[in-house]
Amino acid sequence: MGNHSTQTIFHLLGFSIAPELQALLFFIFISIYILTVSANITIIMLVRVDHRLHAPMYLFLGHLSFLEIWYTSTIVPKLLANLMQNKIISLSGCLAQIYFYFSLGSTEFFLLGVMAVDRYLAICNPLRYTTIMNGRVCLQATTACWSVAFVAVFFLVILISQLPFCGTDVNHFFCDIPPLLKLCCQDTQVVEKVVFLFACSIILSSFLVTIISYFFIVSTILKIPSNKGRRKAFSTCASHFTVVVILYGTVIFIYVRPSVASPLNINKVLGLFNTVVTPLLNPIIYCLRNKEVKEAVRKVLKKLAALARNGAIHPIM
Repeated sequence: MGNHSTQTIFHLLGFSIAPELQALLFFIFISIYILTVSANITIIMLVRVDHRLHAPMYLFLGHLSFLEIWYTSTIVPKLLANLMQNKIISLSGCLAQIYFYFSLGSTEFFLLGVMAVDRYLAICNPLRYTTIMNGRVCLQATTACWSVAFVAVFFLVILISQLPFCGTDVNHFFCDIPPLLKLCCQDTQVVEKVVFLFACSIILSSFLVTIISYFFIVSTILKIPSNKGRRKAFSTCASHFTVVVILYGTVIFIYVRPSVASPLNINKVLGLFNTVVTPLLNPIIYCLRNKEVKEAVRKVLKKLAALARNGAIHPIM
C-alpha cells in the first residue's frame, strides 16, 4: 500500500448525454428490465407446470432464466439510479457488483456449455440419452456450474480488493474490472494478466466445449437422409446456438484480449447490450424458435383466457 490511502467512494460516470436523453433512457431501460424479469419468470413457470417441458434441456433453460433475472438485476437498478444522477457507489458495493456480475456471467457460460453437451447427446446418442442425462446428472451438472463460477470469482475479487485506489471516477455505468483498474495507485500488470487468464479459462473453455459439441451435432445432422429429419434436428438446437453466438460474440470482444486497456466507450455499448438487452433476448429467442415452448405458451394463454371469460360471466350469474 505504501503511502497511498485507498478510496472508499467512487463515482460511476455512466453516459455523457443530455438530461432529456437520460430521462428517455431511464424509461427505455426500466421497461426492458420489467419485460426481462417478466419473460424469464414466465419461462421458469412454464418449465415447472408443463409436463412436456420436464426434460433436461428445459431444466437447464429454467436455470438460465433464473440466472438472467439476477444477472440483469445486478446491473440495471444501479444503472437506473445513475441516470437519476445518483452516481455514487462504495468500494464494498463496487466489489459486490463485480463479484455477482462475473459469477453469474461465468455460470451462464458453463450452463451454455452443458446445454451444448445435452444437445450433442440428444442428437448423436438418442438411444442412450435418457439413461445418461437423468435427473441426478442434471442436478450435478447445474450444481457444478453455479459452485465453480462463484468460488472462482471469489478469489478474483479478493485479489482486486487488495489494490490501493487513488482515483474516484469509474468511466463506466457499472463497476467493471478494466475501468476500475485504471484508478489503481500501483502497477496492475500482474492483476491484468490474472484477469485475462481468468477470462480465457472461463469463456474459451466453455466455448471450446460448445464448438466441439456442435461439430459432432452438425456432422450427425448432415448424415440424416431426409430434409425433414435434418430440419427437425436443427430446430432442437437453433435457439441455443443463437444465444451462444450473441453472448460469446460480445463478451469475447470485451474481455478476451491481451490487455484490459481497451476502448471503454465501445465497452460501454457492448456492456449495455450484454447486461440489459441479452437477458431479454434469451427468453424471446427460446419462445420464437422452440416449438414445445411456443405450445406451452399457447396452452397457458388459452387457460388464462378461459378463466377471464368465466370470471366475467360469474358475477352476472
